[in-house]
Amino acid sequence: MANQITRWNPWRDMVAMQNAMDRLFDETWREFGQSGDNGNSNWLALDVHEDGDHFVVHTDLPGVKPENIQVQVHDGLLTIEAEIPEHVIEDDKTRSLVRERRYGRFSRSVQLPQSVDNEHVEAEYADGVLTLTLPKAEDAKPRSIPVKSRNMIASNN
Repeated sequence: MANQITRWNPWRDMVAMQNAMDRLFDETWREFGQSGDNGNSNWLALDVHEDGDHFVVHTDLPGVKPENIQVQVHDGLLTIEAEIPEHVIEDDKTRSLVRERRYGRFSRSVQLPQSVDNEHVEAEYADGVLTLTLPKAEDAKPRSIPVKSRNMIASNN
């Protein structure tokens, strides 16, 4: 068995390390760019706020036509669905070089902490932002209950 001596080349190791780091960052940023929404590219990011009488929900839906948005509230579960159709150029002389715009179905369901008055839910869509105003059901709103004194009850009789 012959002993072989290999000359160490620091540049080769540095290039190998650079390639490994490039792959790591490419994969990380590609995943992040496709899923700045926790890993699901068809997931809608929501802002939900509450005041004494309402829940207000905002979600960005740029490029979605209002007729392609569905909102449902059932048993305290809010579901928002939207669709952006894919735009395909079918031409023998044209080919796509880059296709990064999102298309397809997007949805999100969230359980509301209190029941809402389904009959009075309002949805407004302006400048690519869907705003939902969900009034709390009367039975879910906090109420003040007057406390009567026994002395007041006895004096009323």
